[in-house]
Amino acid sequence: MKKLVLAAALTGAASTAFAGGMAEPVMEPVVVVEETSSSAAGIIVPLLLLVLILAASAN
Repeated sequence: MKKLVLAAALTGAASTAFAGGMAEPVMEPVVVVEETSSSAAGIIVPLLLLVLILAASAN
C-alpha cells in the first residue's frame, strides 16, 4: 500500500513539472511617435477649401 501511495505521489509531482511545456516569447510592440508640423497647416487647408467653395458658388 505504501508503494502505491509513493508511486502516485511521484507521478503527480512529475506531471506538474512538464505541464506547461515551452512557451512562446512575448514581444511588446514598439511605440512610434511622430512629430507633427505646425498647427497653422491644420487651419490653412480648410480655409483654402472654404475659399474654393465660395468662389465656385459665386459664379
